[in-house]
Amino acid sequence: MNKKQSLFHIAKRDTLPWYKSFAIRGCAILLALVVCAVVTMLLTGENPVNIFATIFKGAFGSARKSWVTFQNLAVLLGISLAVTPAFKMRFWNIGAEGQVLIGCLATAACMICLADKLPNAVLILVSLAAALAAGALWGFLPAFFKAKWNTNETLFTLMMNYIATQLAAFFIIVWEVPKGAGKIGIINQGTEAGWLPVVGGQKYLLVILVVAVLTVFMYIYLNYSKHGYEIAVVGESQRTASYAGIKVERVIVRTMVLSGAVCGLMGLLLTAGTDHTLTTTIVGGRGFTAVMVSWMAKFNPIIMIFTSLLLVVLGRGASEISSTFGLNQSFSDILTGIILFFIIGSEFFITYQVSLRKSGKKEA
Repeated sequence: MNKKQSLFHIAKRDTLPWYKSFAIRGCAILLALVVCAVVTMLLTGENPVNIFATIFKGAFGSARKSWVTFQNLAVLLGISLAVTPAFKMRFWNIGAEGQVLIGCLATAACMICLADKLPNAVLILVSLAAALAAGALWGFLPAFFKAKWNTNETLFTLMMNYIATQLAAFFIIVWEVPKGAGKIGIINQGTEAGWLPVVGGQKYLLVILVVAVLTVFMYIYLNYSKHGYEIAVVGESQRTASYAGIKVERVIVRTMVLSGAVCGLMGLLLTAGTDHTLTTTIVGGRGFTAVMVSWMAKFNPIIMIFTSLLLVVLGRGASEISSTFGLNQSFSDILTGIILFFIIGSEFFITYQVSLRKSGKKEA
């Protein structure tokens, strides 16, 4: 009796050297660009070189565009750094959107309610403490229930996003309509109470510097600290961690409190540092995009800089394509999707080796 076998043989690889992994990812990006060029010619008739040049122009075409790109990079990277400790622990924190938003809400509350009661320096410190505490609370709740009753952290953190959104929507109305009219918009536009200081004449620079420091801290924390070691062990196996004397429940709660607090910090940087306002869409989906950034970088804070930059440049370039060539947003989304497909698909070839079988059939 003959038993049919597949044409390809797939086997798990040993860990590849870093340069081979980068080579595979680089080839994936080049193939993605080739496919994008073909799709561009077939669907629009435009020269693909012009399309790619426009993407670059949208991100770095002027000094202002470059600053906005780097600010967007800093915010996305900061949120990605926040969720990474939890992901490395195999705690699937899908609640970064809400954790950042609740940090924005706490910051806005301090700026609106305490603007005329505290000196500006003290107000900023109070806003910082409130944002960190709010984000930490939003991280603590799902972690506590996970540690005590093994609840599903994915659903729990996802639902917390909706609670944060509705809380923000409620207070936006409270601060906007009759009795609080005008308090939401540009908060404290006349006095700039609670606004973070401008560094080097550029309001985005402080955010970039803070996230740069945060990147270094998170890299050291995850790779060279006792807490980082415990996170890695718990992520590999909670049972092994328990045998090794690690208090798993404590690590889960501590890590998620840190994750939430960093998200709260990003909320402060958005509301008090760059946007100076509060809306339910201020985070702009970056809490979910951060999941992709962290995963694509294999939880490495340094590599996250490049994955964040790639996604930000694609997003900024997409808007430029739409306005320059009169194409709708869907076309730029197609190009982004193709590039991400190849990048994510390359991870398969890094993890597995694919080879042709010598014979398609084998006697049984």
